[in-house]
Amino acid sequence: MTCVADILALDILRAGRPEVVAGAAGLTGTVRWVHISELPDIAPMLSGSELVLTTGVMFPEDRAALAAYADALADVGAAGLVVELGRRYRDALPKALVRAAERRGLPLIALHREVRFVAVTEAVHALVVNRQYAELRASEEAHQTFNELAVEGADAADVVREVARMAGAAVVLENLAHQVLAFDPAGGDPQALLDGWERRSRAVAPPGRTGYDERSGWLVTAVGARGSDWGRLVLPGGTGPRRHTVLLERAAATLALGRLLDRDRESLERQTHRTLLSGILTHALTVSDVALRARALGVPLEGRRLVGVLLRQRGGQPSAALEAQARLRDFTEHAALAVRERGLTALTGALDDGSVGVLVSLGPHDEERAALDGLAAALAGGPPFVMAAGSSVGALRDARRTLLEAAQVADAAVHAEPAGGGTRGYYRLPDIRLRGLLHLLRDDARVQTYVEREIGPLLSHDAEHGTDLIRILRAYLSCGRNKSAAADAAHLSRPSFYDRLRRVEQVLGVDLDQVESCLSLHVALLALDAVRR
Repeated sequence: MTCVADILALDILRAGRPEVVAGAAGLTGTVRWVHISELPDIAPMLSGSELVLTTGVMFPEDRAALAAYADALADVGAAGLVVELGRRYRDALPKALVRAAERRGLPLIALHREVRFVAVTEAVHALVVNRQYAELRASEEAHQTFNELAVEGADAADVVREVARMAGAAVVLENLAHQVLAFDPAGGDPQALLDGWERRSRAVAPPGRTGYDERSGWLVTAVGARGSDWGRLVLPGGTGPRRHTVLLERAAATLALGRLLDRDRESLERQTHRTLLSGILTHALTVSDVALRARALGVPLEGRRLVGVLLRQRGGQPSAALEAQARLRDFTEHAALAVRERGLTALTGALDDGSVGVLVSLGPHDEERAALDGLAAALAGGPPFVMAAGSSVGALRDARRTLLEAAQVADAAVHAEPAGGGTRGYYRLPDIRLRGLLHLLRDDARVQTYVEREIGPLLSHDAEHGTDLIRILRAYLSCGRNKSAAADAAHLSRPSFYDRLRRVEQVLGVDLDQVESCLSLHVALLALDAVRR
């Protein structure tokens, strides 16, 4: 897009010492062409967006006629009027013409030195054509780039990053609740970009699917397909040029297409939540970055008590990878729905192939026990799972600790019976007792040495001879040293079970009638489970 201000910056016009005497607010108006004419009734020959060049030698004498001339140009949408002084008007343009142009917002420029109008038209037309060609090339580049991104199945962050690169400006993708799903500050300050985003975004509602808001300087386009929009792509602080409009619309189409073609992937909200949770656990994001992004997403984490929760699915994993992904996606959405139903503020996202993490953010008047009880109740009735909660922390920098503790508790409790932690429906560190302690110490070399010393010979015997004596020992100890119950649990006849139990004693060199020996072996088996998991 070429505007009046661009043309006034050309060397050929700057040589004429141009002075804007009226309609300065219209200098950003688009110039499609330049027309040279001395006719006082030129308006009917124009179609809009022309910049008229004249010496004014044929201008009418009376004030009303001069005002009518300016009105006629404004009515047809002329971009502006440039009058060369010296032939008709020596030092200044008529006040009636100036007042009329100002009233109609028509840019009126006086040239204080003579210029060759033909040279002006050549320069302007070259500028217009070159910019149109540049916009065409930019449109073609955008078309090719986003076609490739669509074919490659790029995620929303990749698309937004590409828009920011091509526009050279910050870009934000938001949902219909004006929460930020993805953004790229284009080298700028993320804090300045996202601070108070929801409030600022709600105030910008340009008409149509794509629109430029003059007051805020935002270029906005809707994202969605088949009559169902789910977000907006925003170029804050842009100038709304045609190439940026095309770029934004092409990117929005790519995002909409990706969502239609890839329905089995988790929602953008869940992706964003997962990214933040992963950033906390892996230190991939700084504390300030997490706080900024979470706040823009509508989940304040600063100055609040945080409780990490881990939900781990029970049962065997599906054999097909796509089935496993769909199962995890459904489980994650089930957890997110439970969070919303209970009115909790939390980040909710998948952490691995079978687990969902929830970082609950509690305000000063929220009760931790009530929040966790409510979440457990809302999750009941869904797929079988283990819910574990870490200790609450008072700062975002400690969020990793509560999430890791929740994961450790879940690891220890996942094989416990029944599904749930006592009467509450979830586990905390005191609930898992010895099993939990051993899980926390599973990386300690002394624990691993203890396991090898107590039951290592039995594990080696099973590996060498293809026996399952470790299972026999586990059944015996799990049944409280009741041999009859243990035989039934192992699905063996009593003589056969007794014979194998004697073999266990021989391999380990212990007396299974001694309580202390059995206690040591039981602890070793629990430690073995912790080490293996």
